[in-house]
Amino acid sequence: MIDALRNDDIIDKFGGRFKLAALIQRRWLELMQGARPMVNPKGLTEMEVVVQEIVEGKVDMEIVEVENDDDADA
Repeated sequence: MIDALRNDDIIDKFGGRFKLAALIQRRWLELMQGARPMVNPKGLTEMEVVVQEIVEGKVDMEIVEVENDDDADA
């Protein structure tokens, strides 16, 4: 299961290893805080659940635009 992370397609989809790692970390934290898995977790570790969710396209990275208030101070 973790071998899916070695595929360059999944790495490129999220813009690199760092962004993919951030997505994994965020989703893993959600699961630890009680979020329900989006795949069948039977027989899988939490890490394998997260990777399976990403591979199946059930988890995606949301990009949030942050407004710059520097112009308001001028």
